[in-house]
Amino acid sequence: MTLATHEVRWSAGGQMIVDGVTLTVEPNRVLGLIGPNGSGKSSLLRLLCRLRKVASGVVTLDARDIADLPRRELARRLAFVEQQAATEVQLSVCDVVRLGRTPHRGAFASWTEVDEHAVDIALKRVGLAARHDQPWHTLSGGERQRVHIARALAQEPRELILDEPTNHLDIQHQLAILTLVRRLGLTCVVALHDLNLASLFCDRVGVLAGGRLVAFGTPQEVLTPCLIAEVFGVEVVIRESTPGRRHIEYVVEHEAGDHA
Repeated sequence: MTLATHEVRWSAGGQMIVDGVTLTVEPNRVLGLIGPNGSGKSSLLRLLCRLRKVASGVVTLDARDIADLPRRELARRLAFVEQQAATEVQLSVCDVVRLGRTPHRGAFASWTEVDEHAVDIALKRVGLAARHDQPWHTLSGGERQRVHIARALAQEPRELILDEPTNHLDIQHQLAILTLVRRLGLTCVVALHDLNLASLFCDRVGVLAGGRLVAFGTPQEVLTPCLIAEVFGVEVVIRESTPGRRHIEYVVEHEAGDHA
């Protein structure tokens, strides 16, 4: 066990956003968090990273309360990739990735070969070594997300938290980003909207509704027509394609006169 929560709660504006969530993230596996908008996915991710402070309960890393860990130590272990962030600052790709080295450097430390090597390795892992000096603003959306992941990898983490990394990307880049995440070999927690992507890329799935964890297990165990209807309010048919692969089809009733 590396990353876990026990009865974690967090509220805002008098409303309970994360309500008593207990889960364990298996080492070197991908855990997908799914749920309707407002279900608490992003808030839970920020609690895992200590970007927000739990109201009650505990988040642990190797059985240690993360509230007791020095921030620099936590940042060397755990990295967070937000939903796509925009910037007007004129940065190069390597400038962005170099930000990931902050937890490893003192306030007035000079840049070292070790730092530069970490940046180069991170860019290679996301397939962007050739874009090292390219201006950030010239990249496509999918490439920018890869750079964000490279920045996180430059921290040399063992745990990686990603908040809807495929948001606003086309299908090709969605598949490429999640294939990349799965191949990293890190302990990953990723918030997703697409149920088929969760089924395809995640080892475990946690379903949030109203801030509570209502289901947890393998995609096959969790993503059933009954649960999807209850949580998302839609009817689906689940079809087995190749062995171990499942496709979730949404049932849409067309009124008379509609054309498919």
